[in-house]
Amino acid sequence: MQRVLENFEDYWALIKDVWQTGVFGHDLGSIFVALAIFGIFFVLRGLFTRFVLRIVDSLVERTETKADDYARDAVRSPIRFLFFALGFFFASEYLAFEGTAEAFTQNVNRSLIIVAIFWAIYNAVEPVSHALDRLKSLLTPEILEWLVAGAKTAVVLVGGATILQTWGIQVAPIIAGLGLFGVAVALGAQDLFKNLIGGVSILVERRFGIGDWIKVDGIVEGTVEKIGFRSTHVRRFDKAPVYVPNQHLADGAVTNFSAMTYRRISWTIGVEYRTTHEQLRRIRDDIEAYLRSVEDFAQPPSAPLFVRIDSFGPSSIDILVYCFTKTTVWGEWLEVKEALAYRIKQIVEGAGAGFAFPSQSIYVETMPLAPDEIAAEKA
Repeated sequence: MQRVLENFEDYWALIKDVWQTGVFGHDLGSIFVALAIFGIFFVLRGLFTRFVLRIVDSLVERTETKADDYARDAVRSPIRFLFFALGFFFASEYLAFEGTAEAFTQNVNRSLIIVAIFWAIYNAVEPVSHALDRLKSLLTPEILEWLVAGAKTAVVLVGGATILQTWGIQVAPIIAGLGLFGVAVALGAQDLFKNLIGGVSILVERRFGIGDWIKVDGIVEGTVEKIGFRSTHVRRFDKAPVYVPNQHLADGAVTNFSAMTYRRISWTIGVEYRTTHEQLRRIRDDIEAYLRSVEDFAQPPSAPLFVRIDSFGPSSIDILVYCFTKTTVWGEWLEVKEALAYRIKQIVEGAGAGFAFPSQSIYVETMPLAPDEIAAEKA
């Protein structure tokens, strides 16, 4: 029994030694107090979000300007993150580390502050770009999107470099090494840079934008959904996505149907050769009168409009109908074209004429002899 009590005393002494030794020379009681301090700031973070930020939201909503909205959105998350940084700072100050541990905690505190600052700057980049309405008249939305992405990348890189400097890591040698690495990558990724330059040329020349209907012969036809650094995302009309390298769009011929002022209708109407002169004139005049009376068609001099007897075809007299609709929307254009087709058929039938169809005529100069005639000649 005495031996057991001695063992328990030794174990209790071991527990006290562990409690007093703790971590980095601090007893576990101090560690728990530091954790409690950190927990208090975590609770304060929730209270701040629930009460203070709600008051700020109500004040911001009462104003008409958007500047305060952008500022609130930019600093909301970084301020909440600062409570985490403050909790770590006061907890580390309470523990009063020395030597290497002190230097480590100081660097962590500086790094957390740097993260909060650059986080706010990162969040402010896009709202600032939206606030600069004057740029929208000079630059396309796609170019602004690229500039925002580049600015955000720059903020992240500068913030990362600042943190590295805080920890005593020299950034200049890393940049030099990346430069040499970039040269090696550039030699092996020429197509990537060609596509990047192609994307820049597309945006600068404003060939097309997001939402435009484009056609690249032999490659794709559809609606532009995104213009990326390397490729452009085009959604075909069957809803299949196509990722086209920007180099093809920059070097090739691109038809932008969304940029059309009017949409063309070009038909050749063939009527029968038995159609009289009066019937031809009546058909031509009635079609032209219809085109000039309906508001769906653009009128000269804004757009050409022709209805003419064009040529004498192999099996028909051809009438050229050449006009433009005011709408460029495909569905509406089809409706206007359908109504024109109904009207032309009504006009041709009303004139007593008919539509020609491909046919061939065979002319025989002499007919072959009948069997009895061949027998008579032999006799």
